[in-house]
Parts: sequence; C-alpha cells; structure tokens
Amino acid sequence: MSFPTRNPLLCAGRSASEVSNATGAGGALDACFANTRVLPTGPKYNGRMRYWMGMDEAGYGPNLGPLVISASVWEAPDGPDGADLNRLVEEAMASAARSTADRGPRWIVADSKAVYQSGKGFSTLERGVLVALGLLGQRPQTWRGVWDALAPGSHDARQAHPWYADFDAPAPLEAGAEVVASLAPRVQRSLASVGVRLVALRSRPVFESEFNQLVDRHGSKGTLLSQAAMELASRCVNAIPRGFVAVVCDKHGGRSRYRELLTQWFPDHVIEVYREGRDESLYRFGPAERRVEFRFRAKGEASLAAALASMASKYLRELAMRALNAFWCSRVAGLAPTAGYPQDALRFKEAIAPLQRRLGVDDRLLWRCK
Repeated sequence: MSFPTRNPLLCAGRSASEVSNATGAGGALDACFANTRVLPTGPKYNGRMRYWMGMDEAGYGPNLGPLVISASVWEAPDGPDGADLNRLVEEAMASAARSTADRGPRWIVADSKAVYQSGKGFSTLERGVLVALGLLGQRPQTWRGVWDALAPGSHDARQAHPWYADFDAPAPLEAGAEVVASLAPRVQRSLASVGVRLVALRSRPVFESEFNQLVDRHGSKGTLLSQAAMELASRCVNAIPRGFVAVVCDKHGGRSRYRELLTQWFPDHVIEVYREGRDESLYRFGPAERRVEFRFRAKGEASLAAALASMASKYLRELAMRALNAFWCSRVAGLAPTAGYPQDALRFKEAIAPLQRRLGVDDRLLWRCK
C-alpha cells in the first residue's frame, strides 16, 4: 500500500526506507470493551461491524529485560478481509492530508523494526504509541503511567525487580507532549470519518523472574511465547461484546500448526483448520453470529493492527531497558548501557557481577535463562 508523502498523520505497513523518508490485560481490558458503541449506520456503512486484532512481541531473543507481547483491537465496517482495515485507514489519512497544509510530525504505524533502531527513532516510536493511547482517552505523563496504561496488571511484577521498582521519569521521554496532544484528536476525527475506531491496546510483559519460571514450566521459550500470547489473545477476544473477530499473529518460532494451542485456550469451540503452511496458518471457530478467525503469518506485522502491537511491545521493552540501565550504570562507574542481546548482555553482566553479589540480587531475577 502507498501513502501520500504529505500525509501529516499516519504511515502504516511501510518498509524501513519508506518510514525513514516519512519521518525526515484483565479487568481494565474488559472496561475498554464495556464502553464500545456501535457506529451510526449511514449510506456508506451498513452497520455491520467486525473487529480486527493484531499481535506481536518484542524481546524474544535478549537475556536481559522483559519479553513483551501486545495486542491492538480495532472496530471497522464489515469487509471481506484484513486488508480492509489498512485500506480504510489509508483512505482516512489521505483525506486528512488533502485538507491540511501541516507538514509537522506524523502518526506513524509500522513494524517497530522499521520505526525504531537502537540509537535513533525513539521519538517516532513513542509518538506512535502515545497517540494510540490518546485515541483511547489515556494520556500517561510518567514512565509508570505508561506501564499502567498498557499493562495495568504489571505493578507487582515490576516491584519485584529493584531496577523497575523505584524508577520513574516524565513521559513522553522524547516525542514532545504537545505534539502527542495535538495529533490524537486529529487522528481520531480522521478514523471516525471512515467508521474505524481503536478499541484497545494491551500488553502482556513477561519480566525476567517470571520468564525463567515459565521456561522451567513449559520447557522452552517458544512454548512460553505461545502460551503468554494466547493468554492475552483469549482475554481480548472474550472481552469483545459481539461480531466477527479476525486475529493476525506473527508465527511463533516458525511453527505452522496451532490447532492444539487454540483448543487449549478456547476449549468450548471446535477449531476448524483451513490451512497450515509456511506462509500462513488459518483457523476459524464459533457460531455464525460470532465467528473468530486466527491467522498466524510470517511477517504478520504488515497488518496495521499487528504493526501497532509491535510498536507497543517495543516501546515498553525500551522503557524497561532504560530503567535497568539507569539502575546499574548509576552504580558502576564507566558502565555502558546495553540493549540486552546475548553478546553485549554478557559484557554487561560481567561488569555488574561484583555489585550484584553485594546487593544479593539472584541471577534468576536478572538473567533470562534462554
């Protein structure tokens, strides 16, 4: 899909080069859906709505910091396939671009790897997530506030880790509060013009100590990822009050068969297998008035819903790493920050080892075993 270069609001599903050019869980989730309203029926829309949900993770490979899985849920007019959400949003933003000469910062939604690379692009990533939260009426002003907005059940888990427990900072960190505040209502009006609404944006962080416990329980981090992702997916799907639900997930470790996993998390339904292959595995279940579809895709983040989930996961992980680095770097002279990936994580761990022993920090609280 292509986007007007003057579009001041959004770029979705774009490549890293295109994005670069453009820029120069639980009760709280249920509450989001409790406020869902049916959009007015008009000549353009028949009143039948469906929900699009996208999921993605960040932090699967590192040894330091959390694994974060996120889901974004959108309401849109009923249509034949998932490309309709991307098309409708493109239509809305193109219309907004034609009606304004504003060349200021855009709301960019794309795979987090295209939006952000270590050392650059953090403001674009942060702006994307915080504008999305603004669409949901949430305007966090601190590091802790962002966590509470995206992962409202994560407080106790954060408190169990000294580097997260006492950390806080103003939010946004880099994006500019005024820009975020001005973009959110403009994006909301543009989306409403085509009958699209962001319904929820939720994350499931797996912090270091829980990560190790779940690997012990499940035997592999691949199974851990699948179980944690389906936990979040089932909460989101079960909270949606009505209508067709289409879910797009990135493939878990390249596997192609997910029927058993879906049966585990949706035990009241017969899971229908439509295809299982290298590029995509497709499943459906539920009665005619409440069909649920799961697509596990290679490069699932091409979907707008999965792209926003990817950004939320990456944003929370980056916030976590800022806290972890602040804790240890402020206590070990000359220590360079780490992104937590294996080779550099070893360098970091060796440097903090004496202090870790003095503080009595257990390895299973700090170091992910896989």
